[in-house]
Amino acid sequence: MPDYLARTIEDELKKMANLYPVITLTGPRQSGKTTVLRHLFPDKPYYNLESPDILQVIQSDPRGFLRENHKGAILDEIQKYPELVSYLQADVDENENTGRFILSGSENLSLSHTVSQTLAGRTAMLLLYPLSIEELRKVTLAFDANDYIYSGFYPRTYKKHISPTIMYRDYLQTYVERDVRQLSAIKDLSLFQKFLVICAGRIGQMLNYNAVANEVGVSNNTIKQWLSVLEASYVITLLRPYYNNINKRVVKSPKLYFVDVGLASFLLGIHTVQQVKRDPLRGALFENLVVMDLIKMFTHRGKLPSLYYYRDNNQNEVDVLIKTHDDIVPIEIKSSETLHPQFAKGLNYFNKMVGRMPQGYIVYGGSEVISNMQGYRILNYRNLNTLSEIFE
Repeated sequence: MPDYLARTIEDELKKMANLYPVITLTGPRQSGKTTVLRHLFPDKPYYNLESPDILQVIQSDPRGFLRENHKGAILDEIQKYPELVSYLQADVDENENTGRFILSGSENLSLSHTVSQTLAGRTAMLLLYPLSIEELRKVTLAFDANDYIYSGFYPRTYKKHISPTIMYRDYLQTYVERDVRQLSAIKDLSLFQKFLVICAGRIGQMLNYNAVANEVGVSNNTIKQWLSVLEASYVITLLRPYYNNINKRVVKSPKLYFVDVGLASFLLGIHTVQQVKRDPLRGALFENLVVMDLIKMFTHRGKLPSLYYYRDNNQNEVDVLIKTHDDIVPIEIKSSETLHPQFAKGLNYFNKMVGRMPQGYIVYGGSEVISNMQGYRILNYRNLNTLSEIFE
């Protein structure tokens, strides 16, 4: 792997830097935010607010710090000193030159709220997830699905050639001991770790809060609070159901996915590629892989990914619905390497229900060169980036 791997988000970052005085980039820890920012803006001084001495200097005189950096700077882990955003607002109001300050942080909800409220109209908000299949294939790292599921997509695994098992062990320990404690007053970390494992066993499933609460041994409200912590720290993402009055019998619980499928595999006790092939949850892990790659594809291009799923009380289901400007695009995900006519069952039902035939897709794990089946386009999971055209 090269010293620097180009990221899809670069074009959007450069474009926004020509439009706004402040750019804010959020995302999971170790997703590559610092690397891409220092690569794109090499002339800007860099300050990591997680360093106690740097944070102390800035806190002692925030106005003086901004005055010394009047041409701009990269301010990493800005959530460590959210009050600086207020000083920044006054500064950019006096000097509205574009692309001056680049903010970065690894906390979702509170950071996004603070920045978007204080710097409304002054900052572009972008989000960087771990690597995508599209990005890895640019450097010929075209693994098969089992490799991706085991290795995940954090850059460090590939750049440093670190065993995924070791990388995720350290990642999880750091996450639980640092981020979780800061985001929520969780008293029993062992229970929270048990909760993480239980979540990994439910990827691609509708959330049943009571069932999870009973298995962990905590209250329903505690489970909801912990899920918020996982979302805020970019560990999980929830896919909401699409109902919009098309069918009153649809379910309304979200489905749970991990932002990085490699972390989910580690939590499930998968420590080799061979284990992936035999694991009873391989189909769910493959679905997680595809759903997150779809989210990355849109997010890294600066698009708001309007992804949902459909399921009704009669078990009719479509794995993903992408809402475009004027239509709904249904996508069925199958981990099998062999195409079967029944793969189109959910798509046929959905199209019959909505009374029209939008373009639908079947994403599967094989490599047969077949362009369509029953009127639906067939996509190999490695080529999901071709779907970006539907948002153009």
